[in-house]
Amino acid sequence: MSKDLPKKTRVAIVGGGIVGCSLAYHLTKLGWRDVVVLERKKLTSGTTWHAAGLVREVLGSVTLTRLAQYSLQLFQTLEAETGQATGLKQNGSIGIATNEGRWEEHRRSAGLAKYLCVEVHLLGPTEILELYPLLNVQDVIGGIYFPKDGQTNPADTTMALAKGARMGGAQIFEDTKVTGVLTAKGRATGVRTEQGDIEAEVVVNCAGMWGREVGRMAGVNVPLHACEHFYVVTEPMTEMRPNLPVLRDMDGSAYFKEDAGKLLIGAFEPNAKPWGMEGIPEDFCFDELPEDMDHFMPILEGAIHRIPALESAGIRTFFNGPESFTPDDRYLLGEAPELRNFYVGAGFNSVGIQSSGGAGKALAEWIVEGAPTLDLSEVDIRRMEPFQGNGKYLEVRAAEALGVLYAMHWPYRQFESGRSIRVSPLHERLKAHGACFGEVAGWERPNWFAPEGVEPKYEYSYERQNWFPYAAAEHKAVREAVGLFDQSSFAKFMVQGRDAESVLQRICANDVAVESGRIVYTQWLNARGGIEADLTVTRLAEDQYFVVTGAAVGPRNLNWLNRNTPEDARVTVTDVTGGYAVMGIMGPNSRALLSELTDADLANERFPFGTCQEIEIGHALARALRVTYVGELGWEIYVPSEFAAGVFDAVQAKGAAHGLKLAGMHVLDSCRIEKAYRHWGHDISDEDTPIEAGLGFACRLDKNVPFIGRDAVLRQKERGVAKRLVQFALDDPAPMLYHNEPIYRDGVIVGYLSSGNYGHVLGRAIGLGYVRNADGVDADFVKTGRYEIEVAGTRFAATASLRPMYDPKSERVRA
Repeated sequence: MSKDLPKKTRVAIVGGGIVGCSLAYHLTKLGWRDVVVLERKKLTSGTTWHAAGLVREVLGSVTLTRLAQYSLQLFQTLEAETGQATGLKQNGSIGIATNEGRWEEHRRSAGLAKYLCVEVHLLGPTEILELYPLLNVQDVIGGIYFPKDGQTNPADTTMALAKGARMGGAQIFEDTKVTGVLTAKGRATGVRTEQGDIEAEVVVNCAGMWGREVGRMAGVNVPLHACEHFYVVTEPMTEMRPNLPVLRDMDGSAYFKEDAGKLLIGAFEPNAKPWGMEGIPEDFCFDELPEDMDHFMPILEGAIHRIPALESAGIRTFFNGPESFTPDDRYLLGEAPELRNFYVGAGFNSVGIQSSGGAGKALAEWIVEGAPTLDLSEVDIRRMEPFQGNGKYLEVRAAEALGVLYAMHWPYRQFESGRSIRVSPLHERLKAHGACFGEVAGWERPNWFAPEGVEPKYEYSYERQNWFPYAAAEHKAVREAVGLFDQSSFAKFMVQGRDAESVLQRICANDVAVESGRIVYTQWLNARGGIEADLTVTRLAEDQYFVVTGAAVGPRNLNWLNRNTPEDARVTVTDVTGGYAVMGIMGPNSRALLSELTDADLANERFPFGTCQEIEIGHALARALRVTYVGELGWEIYVPSEFAAGVFDAVQAKGAAHGLKLAGMHVLDSCRIEKAYRHWGHDISDEDTPIEAGLGFACRLDKNVPFIGRDAVLRQKERGVAKRLVQFALDDPAPMLYHNEPIYRDGVIVGYLSSGNYGHVLGRAIGLGYVRNADGVDADFVKTGRYEIEVAGTRFAATASLRPMYDPKSERVRA
């Protein structure tokens, strides 16, 4: 380790676990040699040292899998590069299924793996037994086998990364506790340690379970909390063999790995035990937590059922150690929205070893380039809401998050802890009408409505879930009569000041230099032309705009707006999300219904699509926006929150005569996917451009103010694209689509579905996904192919279209 603490460095990394060392290693590979790693005690002494060291290629999503794949590739060469052994052993992994739901989950995972070029095999019980002779397979339906998965030694792998970082010029200091983060003018400028201050251009929080504490030193929200993680190691077993694959019995909440002739059995149990509520002990270093055999016993009993030889095996080690978890089981990566030049790489939810290489590389590229080099939205720290740093919330949510890792990953599965935190003014009324709520960004939102006499509770399945017929009725009402959606969770920003237009003209790809009362649908692009945001901007006055975006991306979009507003601009940005309730009144009868509640003239000539007016409704004043996300005639009614309940009651009182039906978020999604409306985070991201996504119509390339990303869009428009977003409809009405299903064109995988739902009017499952071809994708390429979508291992014929299959000319929207 290095001896003399420098006074100045380019990058100061707080934390010497595997992620901090990986980041240092990758920064040096990019030519940044002036890097310092500061570890409070000893390298790996927090969580890394006691990790199980499991390494796998597929982690449930395209992004997480890409990062894990890179980690494995790195680990394969790291020992040869550095001379430090890593203990990598690619003995494969098997995930077994003991129920039909898990078996379908594995079959769907295999489809995604094939798209990502990961070797994968679906096995029957006999084939599993050949690979794992110790197994009791009497209740096993099947399994998924990844031959290149395996295990590594976490401490040795960290030391190899540390050595590689030092070879590249980085310095590593142990026993150097960071006690503060230095800031100036909204930027991190260094760190304070017990040995003195260090000036730094960039500070990175890789402090693991101390990450929340280090974040608070900088005024940055890092929502994570430690939980107790248990495993046992047996005495040597004669039945063990070195090449035994890693085994995951997720239905039994357990994993198994061979460990030098012994067997390690670990748990991701439901109702885990949070730890560190009173803080982490100052002297914590390679510490173990107290045993709790009563807590672990159900896992051990299940393990004995799965591997009967364990019944006669002795237990050599009972281990309990802390690991940190985040509110959504995704780690935290990227530049903090609260503070420039302060980055985070923490909260790895027990996938830190297998993600460390990819996460370190991605974060290093982000720091060097000043922006992510691939779509990292699902792990981007900007997705977190301020309230999610609340300690009590984290305590209960982390306890659930640990178990969710091995729980069934059902479509539409909802977290059960940390609920009822953010509610709309309509919540109690909707609850009284049978709403079954889901949660996004802390908001309780009605996902579907149960009819009288039916409990509003999910019964999860990969097939049509219990709410399917109720959603079908809601969907039909929106298409044939009128539906009411509570869209109060929309994030809403007021942009005001004499420079509001010029600031937004540079950020928005569309032209927002419009007359007051006009709504502009636009994207915000990055320099590469990637879509950072997809939203509406309404001009309220010469110096005032109203920005509306999705609930899940509020903090991210607000950060993008603030970061791209010049410091000397005469403009203010105010988050007014909680100030307005939003009722979406959507459907062909929406005009007739609203006309009974307002004196405003709602005729098409007086209130055309894409415009906004202030109206009287009930006994309140509201802002009515004629815009839609379901593809029907309709208005979004923005009401000050304190008036919302009264307006809702007035709408309900007049609604029956017009066929009004309350509708939930599942129907908002099923309607939008029939109309092929894009969803940011699924169908579009900062890796996708408007040209690729079919949104070129929303880019005003000729406007006076060149917007961010304009040059990239022009270049792509000239040279063509290698992927296009396409709408698909299965020919068979029975299967369900969700996302990640592979797309086949003429028998060859060319993409995967980014989103899917059931189109109740079209009468079959609908999906959106990019069709890819290295030689280019144009309309002829899309039209001339024969398409199939793979669902849980079975291919179904599909129809592809570049135009919306429902109301392609938007005649209903503009009626």
